[in-house]
Amino acid sequence: MREVTIGIGGAAGDGLDKSGDTLARTAGRLGLHVYAYNSYQSVIRGGHIWLRVRIGQEKVSNHGDRLTVMVALNQDTIERHAGEVDEGGCIVFNMDRLKLDQSLVKKSVQTLAIPMGQVTAEIVKEHGPIQPIMQNTVAVGAVFYLTGIDFQEAADVVKDTFAHKGDKTVALNVGLLKAGWEFARSNARPVSGGWAVSSIRRPFVTGNEAIAIGAAAAGCKFYSAYPMTPASTILHWMASHNEKAGICVKQAEDELAVINMAVGAGIAGARSMCATAGGGFALMTEAIGMAGIMEVPVVCVEVQRGGPSTGLPTKTEQGDLNQVFGASQGEYPRMIVAPRDTADCFDTTVEAFNIAEKYQMPVLIMSDLLLSEHPETVDAEVFRHDVKIDRGDLVTEWSEIQGRFKRFRLDTETGVSPRTLPGTPNAVFTYGSDEHDERGILVSDIFTAPPVRRKMMEKRMRKMERLLQELPAPVLEGPSDADVTLVGWGSTSGAIREAAAMLTEEGIKTNFIIAKYILPFHVREMTELLASCRKKIAVEANYTSQFARYLKAETGIVMDGHVTRYDGDPFEPSYIVAHVSDIMSGKPRCLDITESEARQLAYHYLRTHYLERLRPGKLVRESKNGKGEAIWRIELVERSGGSKAGELTVGITTGATYAYEPSHS
Repeated sequence: MREVTIGIGGAAGDGLDKSGDTLARTAGRLGLHVYAYNSYQSVIRGGHIWLRVRIGQEKVSNHGDRLTVMVALNQDTIERHAGEVDEGGCIVFNMDRLKLDQSLVKKSVQTLAIPMGQVTAEIVKEHGPIQPIMQNTVAVGAVFYLTGIDFQEAADVVKDTFAHKGDKTVALNVGLLKAGWEFARSNARPVSGGWAVSSIRRPFVTGNEAIAIGAAAAGCKFYSAYPMTPASTILHWMASHNEKAGICVKQAEDELAVINMAVGAGIAGARSMCATAGGGFALMTEAIGMAGIMEVPVVCVEVQRGGPSTGLPTKTEQGDLNQVFGASQGEYPRMIVAPRDTADCFDTTVEAFNIAEKYQMPVLIMSDLLLSEHPETVDAEVFRHDVKIDRGDLVTEWSEIQGRFKRFRLDTETGVSPRTLPGTPNAVFTYGSDEHDERGILVSDIFTAPPVRRKMMEKRMRKMERLLQELPAPVLEGPSDADVTLVGWGSTSGAIREAAAMLTEEGIKTNFIIAKYILPFHVREMTELLASCRKKIAVEANYTSQFARYLKAETGIVMDGHVTRYDGDPFEPSYIVAHVSDIMSGKPRCLDITESEARQLAYHYLRTHYLERLRPGKLVRESKNGKGEAIWRIELVERSGGSKAGELTVGITTGATYAYEPSHS
């Protein structure tokens, strides 16, 4: 498949998002497929931001593991990522401000050092001095030439982007884009080209945006939230579209208020939703159980990030499964679902609202930072306006001759009792968070009745049996006679799919199963699928293989291997391939610090102790140090002149920073 991956690095405030957006929107308008991932920090200015944009002739389902072009907006990016650019690729940077040590570059990699002052001289004469952030536009113009993507389409995107700022600003930015394109044409050779474009325009959206759009399409009328990364952009979308979509949006003071407001709106008859991250969900759990015992429809989105506590606010993980399983004390019916990709976020949200009302229960949608925040191109027809709306059985009239209204009637085959909206004549009942009888009268204080509790519990849990019959069972994707079966859930889908294809090409025939519906769970179907698999390997972005443990508890089947990741970065196909290959060859998993990781540790140490003055140079692995541990001995050099400034030693087993020895030469 023809594809390129562009990496853009800099600091927060350098305008990476706008550069990436220009690349992505241009490719998307031409009918190409785009997947982007932004690794960022919890700061407004500074830090290290690393944005990758993967563009493909065909659908791309993850951000990939190769780098074709790198745009460095600061010195830190050059030193961190120059070595990642594949042979035949290109490194683009502003030579007026930055320097490139050729020892960092692979063979056959072009370097396009742009003399920014010279290239923009004529533009400055016409428009006056330009801001440093505008170097991005020049660099992006060069990227369009290098990747063979149509310049005129790119110029049109820039025009649309800056149209609200007037013709002069538009002319300035198009001129900068053209200057970069022309400079690259005169000084570099393309790294790709020959795209077969269809000009089918596709939306470029994130998982959170797809969830919000799905909620609006499903008739959501109330949304509550407290800002918490990585769920906040659902609130942003809702707040900016609430009037057009007819949604009441409330930013509450905390997550306790958020969930109680959403449950209250569900009681009132409004389709309601809230969203949060793991820390906020911890505060919501009791009220979610309250919705379960009171049989109130409500949708709650839990977007995972690295934990525990505030953990890794801007990094991804699948570490909250056990928490969501344990939401609230006691047992009650609810649905837990994990969408697989951005398009599935839309469909899953629509489905969640229908199930919440049909079965009168909370529905918990589990996403994560990768799925919720990365943008990708999605076929426009995914976002339908005419989705199916199923509000379940609603009693709109109740006559006195029918007797007293029983909101929680026990004699129901499905476990779903008649539901009315507040104000329905003759249908008065009590909503209580204690156990209750058919009319809502509590059975936990004056009127104790163990049989009522038993039958009410059985009635509610019957919903799970009927819901399970309605949900599609998991399927085995790929060759039926595979040597290996990869098992994952939710957002791991894209990386697993590509890894399976890569393993098959390498001679290890591989298929895969991606679980979407976590609770209720298709125990029988999953057991049958796994029983036919030769070697089963779980792939999860957490430390303890939480889903694999759940599988074992439900099916009795034990995985033959585990590929886990818990450093905050998302899976890349090559990461999965390497670990699966080790498992297949019987090689034990090695947790030693790699050379690449040692370099990252050195950057962290230098950034926290010496700011921008030093950078890591050569790395040498040594057998042991005074503590009996093998080490990486890392040369530290001056960024300005390249002279040796000292050495840093890092433990290969522990990752401990043992010593910094300044140079005395």
